[in-house]
Amino acid sequence: MLKESVEKALNEQINKEFYSAYLYLSMSAWFQTKGLNGFANWMTVQYKEELTHAEKFFAYVNNRSGKVTLAPIAGVPVEFKDVQSIFEYTLEHEQKVTASIDALMDTAIAAGDHATQSFLKWFVDEQVEEESNVQEILDTLRLINGQVNGIFMLNRELGARNFVDDTTASAS
Repeated sequence: MLKESVEKALNEQINKEFYSAYLYLSMSAWFQTKGLNGFANWMTVQYKEELTHAEKFFAYVNNRSGKVTLAPIAGVPVEFKDVQSIFEYTLEHEQKVTASIDALMDTAIAAGDHATQSFLKWFVDEQVEEESNVQEILDTLRLINGQVNGIFMLNRELGARNFVDDTTASAS
């Protein structure tokens, strides 16, 4: 059974994960309108990952006899300046998600909820990977410095990314 403070925080995180999915889908749409289908693919994969994260939290709350309370998802930006600014925004967003997961872990620790702490460990590790992946793309974009050939090559590389549901590798 989940303590009220943990259940509330988990429900807030479900909303944040759905927001993240919606944000990345919006970014994918922007890239598609610019003819950057590789970048669009990368963001679509991000969108799918965030959906699976939300679903993992959803299942966890239910498995712990909690009550999932879905809240409205806030609107997301639909216009962006350029490719680099999108990835700068993405890194900032992932850092906010990391802070949210850390706060959720703090809530579980304060509640003495060892099961939720164990569950959240996967997300703590996942956020390290998320930030690293975005930082690597951002570093490449900074090196490219807006050069069309570099954008074209990175677009092709990002187009090769495939979605893999790695949330099923651990217990939920």
